[in-house]
Amino acid sequence: MGFQFAETMTGTVEWDAHPGVKHPFSFEVTAEAASTRGYLQDGKAALRGVVHAPPLVTDADAEGTITIRPVVERIIRYELSFDADGRTYELVGQKDIRWRAPLHSFTYLPAEILDDEHRRIATCQVRFDLRHDGWSFLRSFRRL
Repeated sequence: MGFQFAETMTGTVEWDAHPGVKHPFSFEVTAEAASTRGYLQDGKAALRGVVHAPPLVTDADAEGTITIRPVVERIIRYELSFDADGRTYELVGQKDIRWRAPLHSFTYLPAEILDDEHRRIATCQVRFDLRHDGWSFLRSFRRL
């Protein structure tokens, strides 16, 4: 038996080729852990969803992994791959959990977009909007 939940993160992306110019950025994902026992051992769940990263891509299917280890390692790490312009890109970001600032550290995600040669091409700053999306996030939790 496992579980799943859905999450939306929104914010901005700044492409390295155009410093200082910020574009809206977001992703919506569903995390799924096929086995709760396996999740408790490694903290990993599969991610599937959509990335919106203009002007590179408007709606790209994405998949990857989320590692949720807020107590032992104090991290929540996102690794999402998506295709655009015939190439594969990866969004990599990590929430560093600080128990003295839980609201900020659980909702703010600094991230980078890497190209298919693992070079950084953009930086992102996204947030989980607790006020707007908190209730739907909680309702999205399901046992599998």
